[in-house]
Amino acid sequence: MFPALETELKQETLPDPYEDFMYHHLQYYGYFKAQRGSLPNSASHQHVWKNNPRYLVSGSFGEREDVIPDPLQKEKLLWPTCLPSTMHRQIEAVSRDSLMIGSPLKSRQLLHDEFGEVQPCLREPRDLFAFFSSSGPLQAPRWPIECEVIKESLCHIEWVPPQPEYFYQPTGNEKLPEIVGEEKGTVVYQLDSVPTEGSYFTSARVGGKRGIIRELAVTLQGPEDNTLLFESRFESGNLQKAVRVDTYEYELTLRTDLYTNKHTQWFYFRVQNTRKDVTYRFTIVNLLKPKSLYTVGMKPLMYSQLDANTHNIGWRREGKEIRYFKNNTEDGQQPFYCLTWTIQFPHDQDTCFFAHFYPYTYTDLQCYLLSVANNPVQSQFCKLRTLCRSLAGNTVYLLTITNPSRTPQEAAAKKAVVLSARVHPGESNGSWIMKGFLDFILSNSPDAQLLRDIFIFKVVPMLNPDGVIVGNYRCSLAGRDLNRHYKTVLKESFPCIWYTRNMIKRLLEEREVLLYCDFHGHSRKNNIFVYGCNSNDHKYWLHERVFPLMLSKNAPDKFSFQSCNFKVQKCKEGTGRVVMWRMGILNSYTMESTFGGSTLGNKRDTHFTTEDLKSLGYHVCDTLLDFCDPDRTKFIQCLAELKELLQQEIHKKFNELGQDMDLEGSWSDISLSDIESSTSGSDSSLSDGLPVHLLNIAHEVNQKKKMYKKKKKKPLQTRKQRNEQYQKNNLMRELKLTEDILLHGRDKGSSLDPSKMTSLILTKNKERMQTEKPGFTVSCSPKRSTNPSQEPVPDMKPSWSRNTYPATKRGCTAMTVYPSLHIYTYP
Repeated sequence: MFPALETELKQETLPDPYEDFMYHHLQYYGYFKAQRGSLPNSASHQHVWKNNPRYLVSGSFGEREDVIPDPLQKEKLLWPTCLPSTMHRQIEAVSRDSLMIGSPLKSRQLLHDEFGEVQPCLREPRDLFAFFSSSGPLQAPRWPIECEVIKESLCHIEWVPPQPEYFYQPTGNEKLPEIVGEEKGTVVYQLDSVPTEGSYFTSARVGGKRGIIRELAVTLQGPEDNTLLFESRFESGNLQKAVRVDTYEYELTLRTDLYTNKHTQWFYFRVQNTRKDVTYRFTIVNLLKPKSLYTVGMKPLMYSQLDANTHNIGWRREGKEIRYFKNNTEDGQQPFYCLTWTIQFPHDQDTCFFAHFYPYTYTDLQCYLLSVANNPVQSQFCKLRTLCRSLAGNTVYLLTITNPSRTPQEAAAKKAVVLSARVHPGESNGSWIMKGFLDFILSNSPDAQLLRDIFIFKVVPMLNPDGVIVGNYRCSLAGRDLNRHYKTVLKESFPCIWYTRNMIKRLLEEREVLLYCDFHGHSRKNNIFVYGCNSNDHKYWLHERVFPLMLSKNAPDKFSFQSCNFKVQKCKEGTGRVVMWRMGILNSYTMESTFGGSTLGNKRDTHFTTEDLKSLGYHVCDTLLDFCDPDRTKFIQCLAELKELLQQEIHKKFNELGQDMDLEGSWSDISLSDIESSTSGSDSSLSDGLPVHLLNIAHEVNQKKKMYKKKKKKPLQTRKQRNEQYQKNNLMRELKLTEDILLHGRDKGSSLDPSKMTSLILTKNKERMQTEKPGFTVSCSPKRSTNPSQEPVPDMKPSWSRNTYPATKRGCTAMTVYPSLHIYTYP
């Protein structure tokens, strides 16, 4: 049927070992009917699939079925589009007759030549860690099966306003709209079957809910119908319901985090069918926080599709008559708060978007990581791996960034820095800071190269991809705030943070982790600041505050050191910064960046742009270099400044209490936790505990861990450990004997010379050991005293008091020190 093909197949004389194995294997199981020579050697055709983008299918992503949801699109990738239909039919006929039993051949492993000739050879095995292909599709997000998802893909341009965007200044004449609800209005958009509290996540798939996607927006009655068309069923979108209460006035209800009944803050939705030069009013009626940055001048964000296409203008701050107030409609539940604003759209028949902050989606992250993976320079020192899969099956990525070391000793000497973002999905400002950090650390800047030489960076750019995809504000699909469950034992229910904690735990076993920082967003305070942990070790007193102070000096118009707090509260024990601090990372921080803007320096009373947040990522790198500078001048200066600031704060506290105290010589012993206020002003949510369906699982896991600890045998000691323990026991006996002799001597009113006492102790010890082990002689010289500098100088009496060195470790008994004895303490 194909003479050219038959001629080529006959020329194949050297069988490939793998092909030969597969021939026997398939023939044995009855799947192969053709002659042995009907399959060509794959080695001669590797260039076909290596260099041709049409053969790069979704299998290179690790997800086989869900990457390309459309079956027709799969067929397009598997079959060349340049062949005529008759040729396709002929190829299918050959496949049915000569290769496989049954229906037309469908395989991800066979290749077909672009010239119309059948070349059904096997592909090379996939690279285990190849997440991306330069021409292949991205891994499609997986949604819970309850979520409807529109097929349209959204893309917004990045744009920096040429002029500062100032806070809204209230005039005092802002209208307070009356909330009327759907009883007096018309519902123009409403999501159905949204899972709330009481239900829990079961499964996910690409595209979310099966079946036909319904049109939720109202149907326009004609060109004169000016009803706005709402939509939020796209990645990171959040809008539950829209009610038209007047011609140009709408009441909006946000969707709670999936599988919960709270956390309404993040909004991101689309409106169409706009009218120019008309004042619209939007009122969100179910916000939960009593305080908000909208009360101090923050404006919502708007994006015009026509402006983006024609003038290259992106997201910008818009809105007038902005008010944040309490909703007076009581429904017997927790009180709600409202946000209202007015706006005029720039164009007729435009498509516009509104958002709480600049969106940064899971697809945005994948596009960025794809560019890094395809960069031949960056991919040499930035290794991309899968940390784990989320509950819905989305990939949680881990980046390891460092320059190759020349020797194993140089690699082992590198300290580690761990950074993460988006544990709270609605805090997209964390992703913009992370993007700025990655842009700089992956650049060819000399400072970036130096940082890669001396550090290993472990970066988790999106800890909660499920929450980001579905448009949650705070929770994962487990219905819980992940930043309250870093101590969890439930790996399957909280995989993202369990694997992150485990990765850091293993990293700490290999090397020192200099810094851990988790990027967050804040909805009630302006500027950027950190929450840290006060050090309990007096050796490192105030050291945890040096890095934030340096950062405030490097970014004085963005970062506020006065807003930082280092108190560790009991309700924050499950947060990332506290858990990592307890694991041994001194510089463990939560970095909070505002949704609003700055009140500092040249940027005072202006909103932050994405460029401002990305610049902070650069300042983190710059501060790292200052922090680790071999010249410790800056470090010492910052410590001195911190001590002065702390002393001023202590005086201020005592003045507030109406007390006067001389702090000279004693102020450094005051507990820092008593001075600082709590971090209750943070965007914190108290832990709700585990969902009901996970309580029994957690109990079983804890019981298994207890049983495992009981069954675990004590490890065998080495000879060195046994000898050390033996010597320690002997010394303890000597001390006890010494105390008995001293007490006996005091009772008789006589004194004992120290040199005679030493001889007596050693003699009695020698006699006792020879009695216990006949034939075993004991040397009187101390075995562990190898350093001559440790021996006391002759004819000099050390002036050591009995309580000079009290025991510092819990459970250790304080030992009495004698001038003529070498006393050794053991850990």
